[in-house]
Amino acid sequence: MPDLSATRNGDRSAANDDTIDHDPRWQDSAWRSRLRRQLLRWFEGNARTLPWRESRDPYRVWISEIMLQQTQVATVIPYFERFTARFPSVATLAAAPEQEVLRHWEGLGYYRRARQMHAAAQKVVEIHDSEFPETFADVLALPGIGRYTAGAILSISRDQRLPVVEANTLRLYSRLIGLRTPPTHAASQRVLWEFAESILPRRGSGQLNQAAMELGSLVCTPREPTCKTCPLAAGCTARELGLQETIPGKVKKIQYEARREVAVVVRSGSRFLVRQCQPGERWSGLWDFPRCEVPGDADPTLVAIDHLRDAFGLSIEPPERLATIKHGVTKYRITLDVLNAEAVGTPSPAKDTAIQWQTRAHIGKLPLSTTGRKIFQKL
Repeated sequence: MPDLSATRNGDRSAANDDTIDHDPRWQDSAWRSRLRRQLLRWFEGNARTLPWRESRDPYRVWISEIMLQQTQVATVIPYFERFTARFPSVATLAAAPEQEVLRHWEGLGYYRRARQMHAAAQKVVEIHDSEFPETFADVLALPGIGRYTAGAILSISRDQRLPVVEANTLRLYSRLIGLRTPPTHAASQRVLWEFAESILPRRGSGQLNQAAMELGSLVCTPREPTCKTCPLAAGCTARELGLQETIPGKVKKIQYEARREVAVVVRSGSRFLVRQCQPGERWSGLWDFPRCEVPGDADPTLVAIDHLRDAFGLSIEPPERLATIKHGVTKYRITLDVLNAEAVGTPSPAKDTAIQWQTRAHIGKLPLSTTGRKIFQKL
């Protein structure tokens, strides 16, 4: 295997900002050629078999890229297969009600991705006659698509020479060039994107981008990268300097806050009270059982009774404890007390369409929050 470390010195072009601490070797064309060959050879023998790699359909590539944002590959696979089976084309996705789209997205989290994808599909149908656009500007103009996603879609599906810098390639590229300046800095970002573009071949950019993402995911991992099996180890500046554990810098650990909430399953005959989360709320657009925060050391049962009276004008019989669910949302670690109660009397029909009394069968078809689904399964 050629030694990527053979070429250390290259011309310092304008792209090499003196304020950025990194190795300039990548400006040498021979070094880049060797890197491309080694990376593509490794990918040929190590690429995972994934459902979105079965074709170069831009629609399927797009769906996979959106799902993979902030979500592990293993988690995405079954969702991708179910989603594309139900919405096999951009036209079927655009025509579907948003509630159905959210129902098929349920459990993936970050639901804004699903709403933006649905809006983007409608825009593709309206403006591009149901054909996924072919230009970078047109793809970038779609809701929920940024520079990285647009480049990934067009390079993988249409072999356009567009770079990709996301979590895996950012880490890989930072280590290869020994980028000691935090990658979040604007100047570092510029260098990373320039490097990502410089290593792309004239043909096969999509393959190389996938290879780089795969290597970052499987080998050049955030902690304890397996440098011994890396095809690019010989030319990696971070490995030479013993900095592979510190580049691209430690991610600031989230300081979680403990929080307590209470949810109530309110029954009236064969129907249960549910409400749709509103814009600006957690799980906007999804349905949930009535819930609220429990302040301090307050009694969850008393808090729940007050909440139902104030928010829904509803009285309940003394509730029973149904379950306790612990889960995390953004920076919070939440302990959710779930109560079960019968409504007093016959509740009047809600005037607000976001508040409904529904049967268990109907609730099962609604897109529910993650904990809402867990509560539903206990009914």
